[in-house]
Amino acid sequence: MPEAATQKRNPKQTLITELDLTKIDGNGDFPCPTCGVTISPEDESEDVYVILEEKVTDDVLEEMIIQCKNCSAQIRLIGFSSLNMDTTNPE
Repeated sequence: MPEAATQKRNPKQTLITELDLTKIDGNGDFPCPTCGVTISPEDESEDVYVILEEKVTDDVLEEMIIQCKNCSAQIRLIGFSSLNMDTTNPE
């Protein structure tokens, strides 16, 4: 399991792996912590994963829960707010 991932249980006792995007090297692709299939944030086709829930505060994405279509693992992605600050383009 990637160093950035931790496992937690939600109230319905479904195991959810938490993944901090700020701890991922490269372009943001990461392996599913359960089956290893590559999940890419650039892939909007939902062929590999489906978005289950998004948490937005003040128009800023805080976290997202996705589900791997290969093995049904649920993954909570966090760290978006830090990424947004890092990718601002000065003009």
